[in-house]
Amino acid sequence: MDSSINNYEGSLRIDVTTDNLVPVAGANILVSFSGDPDSPVLSGSTNVNGQSGIFKLAAPSLSYSLSPSSVQPYSEYTIKVKAAGFVPYLASGVEILPDEVAILPVVLERDSSYSPDFEVITVPAHTLYGDYPPKIAESEIKPVNASGEIVLSRVVVPEYIIVHDGAPSDPTAKDYYVRYSDYIANVASSEIYSTWPDEAIRANVLAIMSFTLNRVYTEWYRNKGYDFTITSSTAFDHKWVYGRNIFENISLIVDELFGYYISRPNVKQPILTQYCDGRNTVCPNWMT
Repeated sequence: MDSSINNYEGSLRIDVTTDNLVPVAGANILVSFSGDPDSPVLSGSTNVNGQSGIFKLAAPSLSYSLSPSSVQPYSEYTIKVKAAGFVPYLASGVEILPDEVAILPVVLERDSSYSPDFEVITVPAHTLYGDYPPKIAESEIKPVNASGEIVLSRVVVPEYIIVHDGAPSDPTAKDYYVRYSDYIANVASSEIYSTWPDEAIRANVLAIMSFTLNRVYTEWYRNKGYDFTITSSTAFDHKWVYGRNIFENISLIVDELFGYYISRPNVKQPILTQYCDGRNTVCPNWMT
């Protein structure tokens, strides 16, 4: 165990469903440190709602996620889920922060002939700890007068958006249909820490929502000939990670602010609110 992990704990709940969102009861769960995935530290099973109990897991000091530090501010765990009739599931790099509840959504695929091979999900390093391309600067208000351009008549919060899991021009990247609120919670959990004060979380969630709704309103990528709403590339948009865990307090704030965005007088479209961490990347006149 990392020496930076002392007496701090975080919590983890695992929600297991089928691909059509039916809860999977009785799924077996093993939890281990990502550095030693074959040595489970906790185990459990899902209830009739497809939810595990709350696992209490060791985490680093709270101070590491509240101020810049070279120490990884979260611990990483590997989760294995098995249920009869489904492909086994393995998620590594699940992030646990102190004093916060992490939620891992697990979607199991049906398997008519049981296979020992796991569906593997790998959660990459958090954007505040890992190394990611900085955002390419854009105008915060998009011109919408170009001939033939598709622009919505009003700001609409979509039920789903299509996320291109890579750079816009990467034809090998998969496209995912994601509920709007789930997308925002995923991005926020990938780009900020849930240990931050609620008002800091609200500010960042509002910025993520406004940026996303600008992409929706202006049909930004469709006007460039693509069939998706937004990408998962930090150079172009925000970091979204397929299969990652989110945090309960962030999800609640997303629900609280649902439908909100940043605007200005006489500007109809949501503002493309760009930001950076202000430490690894310097961005004058942006949010940090």
